[in-house]
Amino acid sequence: MILSVQNVSKSFGTEEILKGASFHIEENEKTAIVGINGAGKSTLLKIIMGELSADTGEVILAKGKTIGYLAQHQEIAGERSIEQELLSVKNDVITLEKRLRSMEEEMHTLEGDALEKLLENYNRLNHQFELEGGYSYKSEVYGVLNGLGFAAEDYSKKIDQLSGGQKTRVALGKLLVTKPDIILLDEPTNHLDLNSIAWLENFLMNYKGAVAIVSHDRYFLNRVVSKVIEVSMHQVQIYEGNYSEYAVKKEKLREAQMKAYYNQQREIKHQEEVIAKLKSFNREKSIRRAESREKLLNKIERIERPEEEQTDIKISLKPNIRSGNDVLQVEGLAKSYGSNHLFEDIDFEIKRGEHVALIGNNGTGKTTMLKILNEMVAQDAGTVTLGANVHIGYYDQEQQILHMEKNLFEEISDAYPNLTNTQVRNTLAAFLFTDEDVFKRVGDLSGGERGRVSLAKLMLGKANFLILDEPTNHLDIVSKEILESALNHYTGTVFFVSHDRYFINKTAHRILDLSNHMLTNYLGDYDYYLEKKEEIKNQVLTEREVVVQEESENKLDWQQQKQEQARRRKLASELKNVEDEIEKQEQKIAEIDLMCQDVAVATNSAKLNELGQERAVCSERLEVLYERWEALSENS
Repeated sequence: MILSVQNVSKSFGTEEILKGASFHIEENEKTAIVGINGAGKSTLLKIIMGELSADTGEVILAKGKTIGYLAQHQEIAGERSIEQELLSVKNDVITLEKRLRSMEEEMHTLEGDALEKLLENYNRLNHQFELEGGYSYKSEVYGVLNGLGFAAEDYSKKIDQLSGGQKTRVALGKLLVTKPDIILLDEPTNHLDLNSIAWLENFLMNYKGAVAIVSHDRYFLNRVVSKVIEVSMHQVQIYEGNYSEYAVKKEKLREAQMKAYYNQQREIKHQEEVIAKLKSFNREKSIRRAESREKLLNKIERIERPEEEQTDIKISLKPNIRSGNDVLQVEGLAKSYGSNHLFEDIDFEIKRGEHVALIGNNGTGKTTMLKILNEMVAQDAGTVTLGANVHIGYYDQEQQILHMEKNLFEEISDAYPNLTNTQVRNTLAAFLFTDEDVFKRVGDLSGGERGRVSLAKLMLGKANFLILDEPTNHLDIVSKEILESALNHYTGTVFFVSHDRYFINKTAHRILDLSNHMLTNYLGDYDYYLEKKEEIKNQVLTEREVVVQEESENKLDWQQQKQEQARRRKLASELKNVEDEIEKQEQKIAEIDLMCQDVAVATNSAKLNELGQERAVCSERLEVLYERWEALSENS
């Protein structure tokens, strides 16, 4: 055991946060700490680190072990560059390296006993240098920088010039390079793109130490952790397994608790009825029996009704107007900012009812593309065409249209005056604003809370084409599940940018990957995208054998990229034609089946035979189309 938390309680004034929290973390164990926003997760981490004192209980770190902590917000500053900041962790090794280089120079000037003594010291220090990772520290530092998404040209940037997100990545990098025996991470994936998150997953899975992670990234937790510590209703509960296993076990536990509660309630009611009946007989013996039963009933240890932090709230999203089948058509779209070329000659379309995720690394132009669709940014070239009766609802966490002086109730009721007080409260409750929360000023809310208010307003607008930019940022897991459920029952069309892979898996039917200035279409969820991307990568590597994929992509000239884009457009067009033909044949078969149910046709053997032959031809044609579609999909 490397860390033990024993009976820790904490309150702020009259507000109880933690009550009797106890758990332990073993060496090399990877643990998640989960719970809704405000449950006390960050408070727990700060108590472990000694930044806050517990009201009761204690935290014990195993003797001789080191601990490192990444808070959500970093205050690092200074004139050092990113590279210097990370290398500062290795100051002792760097100093030792300089001493060894100096001794090597000195060897040329000595001889005899002096040289022998110097060589003896040199060998001793060189052994120490090797034990402290002296021959690998540079590859470690630059590997971490690269993994966290810093390019070589970023290394010289001063800390004071960085954004809050970049500072958090630098702090995370320093912590990983330090390699403490246990790492505490508070929302480590908030400022990372998909590639960096995947890198961090692999790093932590193979980390020779213990890790405790507070995160709302369920996909990340599924990959990394083997134990979940849930903070709920001031209490701590331990579950073995990853996040998905925890969710299943938690639901089963709650069902068992509710069953036990209701069974006991039925038994109590039965006993009370028997006691009342015995008393009604008004005989000495019956009264004695009633009193005996009452004593037994009073000795029963009553089971409390299981409490929940959030009821099963469902949001219903129903567009007022049904759009046409063609919702969005984008052709030849291009955008650059000076020498920063984002994308060119982008073509794609979205049909009614589709849920499409746009993914890609930071800086590839995803948010810019959404802003072009909403006419907030002008494209350099290309056309954007909306279909018939398409009404956009846009969520951009940086451009929220909220009134800082209003409270939450006023923000909703003023925007939608036809809603009753109950409807306003129910809407706010769906996004976890309950009781007196509805009277909080918008200006006093956190960024994540304002995001939830904006989402609530967006969903009340009942648009039929939702365009969402990182809708799950700063939402806790319960809020994400509510949003997922809402979108999955939404009958309109959704196009969204997200780094939340679990959310993408739950809500996307199709993925557009924006990379190398191009879009690649994947007909499936995030797991399907990963599978197909790996297949394509392996295929390319096989075809080119010893040629490294990254080097070959860098050598592609612009004309080759244009040819590749043209090939993809042709393939996409052919794929669409095949899909349209499949739909046509399936519709024809459905019509034939409907005709065969007609009484007049059912009694006409000649007509039935004719329809049967026609159906067989359609089915045969459909089988050929399916095979063609599969072949095209493999190359898409």
